[in-house]
Amino acid sequence: MNTPGRLCDRTPQIAPDALIGEMVPPSMFDDVSFDSYIPDPNEPSQTAAVAAARDFVERAAKARKGKRGLFGGSKPSAGIGLYLDGGFGVGKTHLLASIYHAMPGPKAFATFVEVTHVVGALGYVKARDSLANHTVLCIDEFELDDPGDTMLVSRLLKELSERGVSIVATSNTLPGQLGEGRFAAADFMREIRALSDIFTAVRVDGPDYRHRDLPPAPDPHSDAELRDLAESTDGATLDDFDQLCQHLSTLHPSKYKALVEGVTVACVAGVHPVTDQSVALRLVVLADRLYDASIPLMTSGSKLDEIFSPEMLAGGYRKKYLRATSRLLALTRFAEAAA
Repeated sequence: MNTPGRLCDRTPQIAPDALIGEMVPPSMFDDVSFDSYIPDPNEPSQTAAVAAARDFVERAAKARKGKRGLFGGSKPSAGIGLYLDGGFGVGKTHLLASIYHAMPGPKAFATFVEVTHVVGALGYVKARDSLANHTVLCIDEFELDDPGDTMLVSRLLKELSERGVSIVATSNTLPGQLGEGRFAAADFMREIRALSDIFTAVRVDGPDYRHRDLPPAPDPHSDAELRDLAESTDGATLDDFDQLCQHLSTLHPSKYKALVEGVTVACVAGVHPVTDQSVALRLVVLADRLYDASIPLMTSGSKLDEIFSPEMLAGGYRKKYLRATSRLLALTRFAEAAA
């Protein structure tokens, strides 16, 4: 038997200069392509989205090559933008990663929170200049939760686009609707109107593929079952839910990727509904990082579709919480299949 480690005992440190190089798709998207995206025959918007993504790659590559000047040489044309809008689980990240793989380098792929952290760690000018020679910046889950971050990203994308960097983003909401139902909505809308001019929005409809023909949330395991699994599995971690939530509050969300690196299965005991929105939003980021790394999840306590209360699901972060629930349930099914 092994003595399982704890996520709560990990405090990852990331060198600022390494952040740009780490802006790549999650490993689960290493081999995706436009050809491997299988559109739902009942959702014509998915076929149209693939065509729009292919067209984006062709036009973005031309924009980066630029136009030849009167005295020789060439200067990149302004970058173009594509915005893939749709619900969770319809393959938007698959298309985003396919665009990344199809574009020539240098290129970058990151979640919205990772972009803001890169700017915070490197400083605005260094981050902008480090990305300015890229052909494309791919931003997953473009959801703006803070007016300061909104203004920061608005400025960054505008200046990168002017320098020839094309931008492609995914989100669950159209550009002109981001920030609705959230705090400081007026601040959001003022900035987002400028952002929405950068993008051509393409809708991707369809049901969440993670839940197609699948049963509802599985029953939680007992604490004893969690310990047995953790002790018998190399690389497993075992944490108490409340202690893990407290530990997450001590780390910037951009470190959650390093927090779960190398974990083979994550076991969390004593799961229960959360009432604090800050805790809930940290769990959303953790769910994203676990899902990106395809780490199976096994829990005890409440069912995972009960973590976010009806009141939270009725608020401005509804789509974030639903996406997180979808991904957490998929991870528990990974664990069940492995067991």
